Amino acid sequence: MTGTIHQNVPDSRGTNAWRADPAFAVLLDLYMTPQVRALLDPQLDRMGALVGDRLERLAIEADRNPPVLSLRARNGAPDERVEKHPAYRELEQVAFADFGLAAMSHRAGVFGAGAPLPPVAKYALVFLLVQAEFGLCCPLSMTDSLTRTLRRFGDADLVARHLDGLLSQDMEALTQGAMFMTEQAAGSDVGAIDTVAREEGGEWRLWGDKWFCSNPDAGLAMVLARPEGGQDGTRGLSLFLLPRDLPDGSRNAYRIVRLKDKMGTRSMASGEIVMEGAAAWLVGDPGQGFKQMTDMINMSRLANGVRSAGLMRRSVAEALFIARHRTAFDGRLIDKPLMRRQLAKMVVSAEQARSMVFHTARVLEAADGGDAEMARVLRILTPLIKFRTCREARKVAGDAMEVRGGCGYIEEWSDARVLRDAHLGSIWEGTSNIVALDVARAARRAGAGEALTDYLEGLLSEVDAPLADQLRALLGRAAALLTEAAEGVEAEVRRAATALYHVTSAIFLAWEGARIEGPTGTDRRRLAELVVTHRLCPADPLAPVAADPEWLPDLLARAGCDTDG
Repeated sequence: MTGTIHQNVPDSRGTNAWRADPAFAVLLDLYMTPQVRALLDPQLDRMGALVGDRLERLAIEADRNPPVLSLRARNGAPDERVEKHPAYRELEQVAFADFGLAAMSHRAGVFGAGAPLPPVAKYALVFLLVQAEFGLCCPLSMTDSLTRTLRRFGDADLVARHLDGLLSQDMEALTQGAMFMTEQAAGSDVGAIDTVAREEGGEWRLWGDKWFCSNPDAGLAMVLARPEGGQDGTRGLSLFLLPRDLPDGSRNAYRIVRLKDKMGTRSMASGEIVMEGAAAWLVGDPGQGFKQMTDMINMSRLANGVRSAGLMRRSVAEALFIARHRTAFDGRLIDKPLMRRQLAKMVVSAEQARSMVFHTARVLEAADGGDAEMARVLRILTPLIKFRTCREARKVAGDAMEVRGGCGYIEEWSDARVLRDAHLGSIWEGTSNIVALDVARAARRAGAGEALTDYLEGLLSEVDAPLADQLRALLGRAAALLTEAAEGVEAEVRRAATALYHVTSAIFLAWEGARIEGPTGTDRRRLAELVVTHRLCPADPLAPVAADPEWLPDLLARAGCDTDG
């Protein structure tokens, strides 16, 4: 058994996060080709071992020692730089260099692959990485998504100039990416952006303040600005690539004013910047900036969902370990009926999230391959994940802290850090209200609701009755509720989006159960049934409580293990 138990205090450190999660391996057999699976298997095992010990120690150290902004050299010369703790630098080395997580979707060569790896490969490794460290995953995601957006919309010369740096696994040559959008008067209301772009002598210059810039010292950032004379709202915005350093090696004309003192993601710098005629390159067509930036935002939203799902997995794994190895009142915690029920609720949320993000990675791969119908499905799945998966992470992380008890409130454990970080997902790239409205917008304007319904119907054709019939009926009701909300009952948008999330995740779980043989397949079907019973069907709060299903202890036993074998 990995971990230690001293005086009835379980400590899971040393557990390989990959080997302790046997269902994950089975799921990846479903979502990866055999060739990719074989290539990735040793890397997943390596990451799992790092997560269980070394990366956890580094993450705690980096969280205790957040970055510091230095503005001058000791002789008074201007020398603006963000000083990062050595522990964070080591985390960067692992993610960007050792595993090539920002590069693998865009070029061959990572792990010796002869072609870029599919999204599910990257997300599988990030799903493990985030179980130790969340903060670094933001720069990692932004570098990856900036590269994607630049390649899709930038001109060939601009792409050629910067691609090698963005895809480097050499930390000295690496160019990290960022996204600077938020302004004091323009948070979720992007159309209120007042950063000005002026064309001077054939070059674009940017003027204005950006209020919340994560990874503010990144080598390149995507920035939304309004060219002088541009119309109001999002239609007047253009997208620009902002370099930290100019081609001659001098610093660009923008300043980091201060770093934010954040509740979570303390290891990673976020700050405020002021652009004072900063040079930038136009990306894509003028006036199309918001539409183009949406591509980067959607990829960032999906990455945020993967991170939230990973945090839930971390929380569930810790709670299960504690419940199995801590005793109270003459028995193990996991044998107590109330604890079993609490753990079951956590497992359901975590597995819904896992199915949502990995099935969406499958849809993303098809959409990027040119499947227009899957592009419509992706358009609604991304905000659905951002809306609900990220909110669920807060609850699951809080419940896991409670399972550990008083030790969970102490900073030498990671429960408090995980809980703080879990709150980030429902704020970045749009708060819950904004993202729920985007779900409705996708259903109404892009026809994505109908595309998702058709896609889910196709999956249900592989699921046996009576579960398939029950899910089909619930899907019809959820789709109708979303249509009604999207057409004018705005106050119901959150409830409609929540219903669609639960139905969609239950169908994904049931489809996985139909495709997978053995205990894991059985567990996926039973998880789908739990979603239906407890998340989608009405319950009388005053009715006598039904007994837990007899198979629940077995499902919890398979939700994670303690060995490295």
